[in-house]
Amino acid sequence: MNVKAILLDMDGTLVDSSAVVERLWTEWGESHGLDPERVLSVIHGRQGQESMAVLLPDRDHELNLAENQAMLAREVRELDGVHEVPGAQAFLRALEGTPHALVTSATLELATARMTAAGVPLPPLMVSAEDVRNSKPHPEGFLAAARALGAAPEECVVFEDSSAGIAAARAAGMTVVGVGTASAAHGPDVHVEDLTGVEVARDGEQVVLRFP
Repeated sequence: MNVKAILLDMDGTLVDSSAVVERLWTEWGESHGLDPERVLSVIHGRQGQESMAVLLPDRDHELNLAENQAMLAREVRELDGVHEVPGAQAFLRALEGTPHALVTSATLELATARMTAAGVPLPPLMVSAEDVRNSKPHPEGFLAAARALGAAPEECVVFEDSSAGIAAARAAGMTVVGVGTASAAHGPDVHVEDLTGVEVARDGEQVVLRFP
C-alpha cells in the first residue's frame, strides 16, 4: 500500500486502555441507571460529552460537559493497566521522518498521559479533542490532520479500531486499516490483529506499508 500520510487513532489502536475506560464508564452508566452493555457499545472512539449526549439525549449538554471534565480528570490519574497495543512502539519508531499524526477523541493531556504510560512515542502532530468542534464519527479531525500534513484525503491511510473512528475515516474519503479483532466487523479496507509485523518503507515521497 502506497500513501503520503498516515493518521493514527490512539485508544485501541496504539494504546490499550480498555480496562480503565470500561470500568469508569460502567460506573458512570450505573450511576445514571443505564445498561453497561449499552454504554460500552457507544463510548469507543467518541469524545466523552458526545457519548453522554447519545446515551442521555434529553439532558442539558452543559451537564455532559461538566461530567466529562470530571471523567477526564480521573482518566488522567488512573493509568494502571494502560499498555501498548503489540507492535505500536516499533511501528511509531518506523514512522519517524514520514508524515504521520495522532487523531484522537481524547484531550491532549489524556493522550500524552496514556501514550507515555504505554511507552509509545508521541507523533510530531497530534489532533486532539481541543482541536475540533465535532467528535468522531465526524471526519473533522482526520481532515484537519491531512491538511496539516499537506496530504489530500485520498493520499492518507487511517489506522483505527472503533466503529465511530472507521466511520469518520470513511467520511473523510481515506483508506482504513482496522486494528484488533472487533474492527473487522466495521468494514475496513485492510484488517490486522495488532501492529506487529506492519512494515514501513519510503519510495520517494510515498510511504510504503506492508502487512503481515
